[in-house]
Amino acid sequence: MWENIKHNFYINFIKEDRYLWLVDGLKTTLMITVFAVIIGIIIGFVVAIIRSAHDKSGKFKILNAICRVYLTVIRGTPTMIQLLIMNFVIFGSVSINKIVVGGLSFGINSGAYVAEIVRSGIMSIDQGQTEAGRSLGLNFAQTMRLIIIPQAFKNVLPALVNEFIVLIKETSIIGYIGMMDLTKGAMLIQSRTYNAFWPLMAAAAIYLVLVMTLTYFMNKLERRLRTSER
Repeated sequence: MWENIKHNFYINFIKEDRYLWLVDGLKTTLMITVFAVIIGIIIGFVVAIIRSAHDKSGKFKILNAICRVYLTVIRGTPTMIQLLIMNFVIFGSVSINKIVVGGLSFGINSGAYVAEIVRSGIMSIDQGQTEAGRSLGLNFAQTMRLIIIPQAFKNVLPALVNEFIVLIKETSIIGYIGMMDLTKGAMLIQSRTYNAFWPLMAAAAIYLVLVMTLTYFMNKLERRLRTSER
């Protein structure tokens, strides 16, 4: 049995340096994920602030309408379709790095979900907090930045972590636009060895480690934030 495991490991990963396909794919997956997380956070927080400000005060009617259209379209269409449109339609005639295409596509998609998560956190903060900020002479932006957003962030952190975990796994479809991600690397190994078990299990294990690592650090951050409240 042990000899059989060693043989399969050699054939699938060592021979012809096939493990490098997984390494290269992992690099691509990480770069796209980081890029998408940054874009998703920026878009999500901006949309959430506009939407919550409209809900509380009726301001930003036009911007709120634009945000609603964005949320409806993004949340109502498959991520894969959005990725294909971004690659073959929006950037179809432009020479651009595929990592940028993937990061933008997944970031815009994630931003819609982040927006609703953050908006729910902002709306959960008592109106008295906003009034307290005004009594201190803070304008709307300062009140949001110094009082509302920090409290809302603590409340929605677990939901944000779940969204970013989903994002990591969703990047597995990036191979549809010809990129070498972790899943694509596993499929290339399979095409050479005609053995699906080893490369796919290796890819699944790497995804699991990524998710567990992100969960660990986010849980640590959450505990630190909770401790700072005491």
